[in-house]
This record gives sequence, structure tokens and C-alpha cells, in this order.
Amino acid sequence: MTLAMVLPGSPMLTDAGAAQASGKRLPGSPGGSGLLTLKDGTQLFYKDWGNGTPIVFHHGWPLSSDDWDAQLLFFLDRGYRVIAHDRRGHGRSSQTTEGNDMDTYAADVAALVEHLDLKGAIHVGHSAGGGEVTRYVARARPGRVSKAVLISAVVPLMVKSATNPNGLPVSVFDGFRQTLAANRAQFYLDVPSGPFYGYNHGGKPSEGAIRNWWRQGMMGGAKAQYDCIKALSETDFTEDLKRIEVPTLVMHGEDDQLVPIAISAQVTIKLLKHGTLKTYPGFPHGMPTSQSEEINRDLLSFFQS
Repeated sequence: MTLAMVLPGSPMLTDAGAAQASGKRLPGSPGGSGLLTLKDGTQLFYKDWGNGTPIVFHHGWPLSSDDWDAQLLFFLDRGYRVIAHDRRGHGRSSQTTEGNDMDTYAADVAALVEHLDLKGAIHVGHSAGGGEVTRYVARARPGRVSKAVLISAVVPLMVKSATNPNGLPVSVFDGFRQTLAANRAQFYLDVPSGPFYGYNHGGKPSEGAIRNWWRQGMMGGAKAQYDCIKALSETDFTEDLKRIEVPTLVMHGEDDQLVPIAISAQVTIKLLKHGTLKTYPGFPHGMPTSQSEEINRDLLSFFQS
């Protein structure tokens, strides 16, 4: 399933296509979480807490909305409405074997936005979630989005190609796929223990952060997570970035070993019409968790500006 199948002939994620989805609250839920059934039958888990200006958080691979705990609680306490969903195939959402691509991810976001009737929302994406935000915001209906934030984002294009000579060789991502298929459980311990939080570059590892990363990864479906590696590495977001009209904050750690800043944020900022770049010396890929205090402070400043 692709975006074109959801919305034939239109580059915009219209409410008409998204409105065909239906949703329900989880049994026993006081209204803080729910399941949205999409038009292809996929169930999308989401959290929706508080009132005020809505902030929608988009998680990275292979995690879930739980990866935003530090942000959800921080901004809820400051009067915002905070929303986060588990991407299809991840977390508590359906373990999909189809539709694990950026067009469909963006269409799923449009359906959730329509279901919750969000207007003037701020969309914040980390890593692969930054790609999801970019594709959605570039096509969102006027009035749905007020600002966007890309944190350690995989845009504009990760993989090396004729038009992207500075990208990473496809063999890097082939290696991820091979390792996932061979021993996903061990792979999902190795990533957070090393490059994700930069523990291989010094600093005391957080056993809780490592275990929580593993827990989130193992909740999702192996097939969907395998496919997502292609989506996050081979999708070209160049034209999407050029189309974004809202103020966009680009945040990136200078010691990001997974999404090097030179091929991502430093290129992205040149493509945005209303972009602001904020870089962090020594910060790793997973800085929203490992350096949440500073990241939250800078997010709040941008939201209030």
C-alpha cells in the first residue's frame, strides 16, 4: 500500500482519504490512549494526553512512542497536549508485513491527525521519525501544522548514490538487515549499548536506557522493522524539505555515529525555507533520552518563539 493508493492523483494528505479510518479507546482507558483502525485494517496505537497546543511525537527505528517518555511528561506538565503513536509494525501497533514505507507512514499520520482533529500542531520527529515528519508536513493540509522539529533525522537521504555521493554505502544497511535477521535480540542489545547513546565514546552506560531500548524494539514485528531499514535509508526527502512552509528546527548531535551530521542536518538546513539549525558538540544519536534536559529546554524555547 502506498500513498498514491490511499490518495490517488494527489500529493496532499487530505482529510477525505484519512477520514475512512475509525478509532476506539482501549478497554479501561480513561481517554489517554487508543487504537485507530486504518483503512487497510492496520491498528495504530497512540497516546493522547492533556490539552492545549498539540505536539505530535514521531519515534525512531525500531522503537515506539515510549521512547518519548521524557518529552511527553515534560510538555504535559507545561500545559501542552502531547500525542505519540507507535508506527505501523512497531510497538503495540499491528505487526504489518505490507505498507512499511514512508508514503504509508505519512498517510497513517494524516489519518491520526484527522481522527483527533488536530489543528496548528507541532510535529517532532527523531531519526526515522524525522523522515516521517518531513514527508507528512510537506503534504499536510493548510492549518494542520504550525511548526516542525527534526532531531537526528535521516533526511534528506542516507544511502550513497550517483546524486548523493557523500551518503553511506548500501552495504551498511545491508549489514543491519543481515544482523537483524540473524539475531534480532542481540542486535537490539548491541545498538543501544554502543553507538545509539554514544556509550562506546565514553560516559557511563545507563542499564535502564539499554533495556528499555531492547524492550521497545522486541515489541515490534521483525518484518516491519526489516523493511523500515530500507524506508529510512533509501527514501529521498529532498523535494519534501523544499516544500515545507512552516518554521522548522533542525537539532543534531555532532557525535552522531548513526546519522552523521555532515550528510543530514548540514544538508537539510540548506533546503528548508524557514529552518533553524542547532547542533550539540559531543551529543549522540539518541540525545532526546540521554540529554533530555537540554533537548527539552531548546524544544520549549522553539515552541514558545
